[in-house]
Amino acid sequence: MKDYLHHTIPNLKPFDFERHHDSHFINQKWVLVNGISEKKAVYTFRDDNILEIQRKDAKIKTSWTLNIHNIFTIETEDGIITVKAYFKDDDILVLNHQDKQEFALYINTTHYEEDVNSVEDVQSFLKEKYKKKVSNVIYEHEFYYISESEEYGPNTVEELTDLVKNEDISAYCFVRDVNEDDYSKRLRIVDLMQEL
Repeated sequence: MKDYLHHTIPNLKPFDFERHHDSHFINQKWVLVNGISEKKAVYTFRDDNILEIQRKDAKIKTSWTLNIHNIFTIETEDGIITVKAYFKDDDILVLNHQDKQEFALYINTTHYEEDVNSVEDVQSFLKEKYKKKVSNVIYEHEFYYISESEEYGPNTVEELTDLVKNEDISAYCFVRDVNEDDYSKRLRIVDLMQEL
């Protein structure tokens, strides 16, 4: 069953109590993606082992318990189930059923301003999330650039943008990541600027 999950959703990281429990798990609004087109459900795991499940017209209180490492028992309408918890990243939680070839996928909407009520909303959430992530990586990263047959840098994208705005260099200068050896990707400063 573990292979099924990891084949379906690669690069999962097991729930780590010290890293995830307080900052990423407890008191967060986890929207269940499975079946969202039929009915929305928001799961909130509370410190006192209370699990609140909010649906359109009802709020259910049940319980959850952390057994060992990343294995939980959760009391549901169908009885007690055992799940193994994984994170795809800080905002994507996967609970893998231990007795069936099933898993539940959740997204953390605690700090997301829009409502997530449909598959399209989930897609928008993920698109915005990863667009921000790419922008942050590019924003903090450094690049070398070629201008008039000479290499300069490394510079952040913000520094390169300032050089372009001051007309010290052209926006069409080629850049390379500090971890690359050449300019074969044909990336230009203007390409980086568009990602911010």
